[in-house]
Amino acid sequence: MSQHNLFSALRAAFPADLASTAVETTAPDGKPLFYTWSDLDRASARMANLLASLKLPEGSRVAVQVEKSVEAMVLYLATLRAGYVFLPLNTAYQSAEIEYFIGNAEPAVVVCSPGNFGWVSKIAFTLGTQHVFTLGDDRTGSLLERAAHHSDEHQAVFRSADDLAAILYTSGTTGRSKGAMLTHGNLLSNAQVLKDYWGWTATGGPDGRGDVLIHALPIFHVHGLFVAIHGALINGSKMIWFAKFDPKAVLAAMPRATVFMGVPTLYVRLLAEPGLNKEATRNMRLFIAGSAPLLIETFAEWQQRTGHTILERYGMSETIMLTSNPYAADARHNGQSERRGATVGFPLPDVGLRVVDDANKPLPVGEIGNIQVKGPNVFKGYWRMPEKTAEEFTQDGWFKTGDVGKVDDRDYVSIVGRSKDLIISGGYNVYPAEIEGYINEMPGVAESALVGVPHPDFGEVGVAVVIAKPGAQLNPDAIVAGLKSQLANFKIPKKCFVVPELPRNAMGKVQKNLLRDQHKGLFV
Repeated sequence: MSQHNLFSALRAAFPADLASTAVETTAPDGKPLFYTWSDLDRASARMANLLASLKLPEGSRVAVQVEKSVEAMVLYLATLRAGYVFLPLNTAYQSAEIEYFIGNAEPAVVVCSPGNFGWVSKIAFTLGTQHVFTLGDDRTGSLLERAAHHSDEHQAVFRSADDLAAILYTSGTTGRSKGAMLTHGNLLSNAQVLKDYWGWTATGGPDGRGDVLIHALPIFHVHGLFVAIHGALINGSKMIWFAKFDPKAVLAAMPRATVFMGVPTLYVRLLAEPGLNKEATRNMRLFIAGSAPLLIETFAEWQQRTGHTILERYGMSETIMLTSNPYAADARHNGQSERRGATVGFPLPDVGLRVVDDANKPLPVGEIGNIQVKGPNVFKGYWRMPEKTAEEFTQDGWFKTGDVGKVDDRDYVSIVGRSKDLIISGGYNVYPAEIEGYINEMPGVAESALVGVPHPDFGEVGVAVVIAKPGAQLNPDAIVAGLKSQLANFKIPKKCFVVPELPRNAMGKVQKNLLRDQHKGLFV
């Protein structure tokens, strides 16, 4: 059997010149910091040897809730290298949430920020975790102190493609979060596909060494941890690393970079910078957006300001990336490909995607239905939830994404919303994304969200929650009246509210469950 440990594949892609810069970042005191490829190799070896010295049971989980740092990335690589299972946790989680995750995943090791050690260790030790380390974003903590005493050489532990590499807990908008189990094969197959599909190159670029990635995303999530980090490492590409997103600093780094990945909110914040123009982005090759829907207005304004067309893609914690707008003309589509706003492009190579009705029957081109997927990137199942896992797969092995969408006559996939966001009003299906699209085009509207709430006559009705553009004054009644001239009556929201901001999670997704809870008593 051959070695399928993801770390081995990433390490094999390191450039021959290990003394060259792998990561460029800024220390908390504002001074520049440079990590070579040799630094990443040796530091991950030390941490892997530390983990190995703990004599952990096979398949042990390493739960990590720390601020973003290069050392935190190295800990991820070390966990893979040592053959254990990485469990990243959102830094916003509080004690009740951490108690649930540690109780559910039963990690052998927990790594937390030094300032949280008191309460995190108490929870962890109470629930049976044997080892708790600290890791600060300023290169401090017991993890680094302990690792420093270990060898900087380590042979990656043998792993098969089906062995578990990571558990990612879903955001849990309905009920308890579920732990999506991702294997070495899941992660490696997706990284290899995206390397080719997005045209990563090891030549050219601002420094002659090929692509350079601006990494400004959190690393407790698929987008920043897997898509961005794997993308750079498997291409041997340097990263310009930001602990937190700073639009001015990111803009200043663009002349030295070629690739940027961001959630839509980051693009909106960059568009607010007067210095964003074609000159500032002259060396950039590719801008990628995901994790939340990109407004067509943002897509168009970015194109006009920079001359670049954002590539939007679609993925999930359970599947990593599923679809992508094309980087270049796609031979499968007769070279007719283009990056199209309001779509997430085509299914990636080796990924199957179908749109079906509630009886699992395939729907014709252009009809809205449930999106199901299949492929080497699709997860192994939910941690310790065999019944839930079985429920989320069809009898013929397709994963039910929970997303609602359509495929057009050119094979472009569009996501209309989540199935749980679907509003059934008086027996009619109302897709929030459709109504939001109309509201967002109205003068003065920055963004909107439509949610369904209980209603005594119709079962459910829509409630629109809208944010105004800076300086704009919006009239909720006028918004509803404007929709009446464009849409069928059953689609019209029964109430509209103008608010300063929408509730969002760490990846910028609007938390519609909170809006539903807030307005559920309006009509009952």
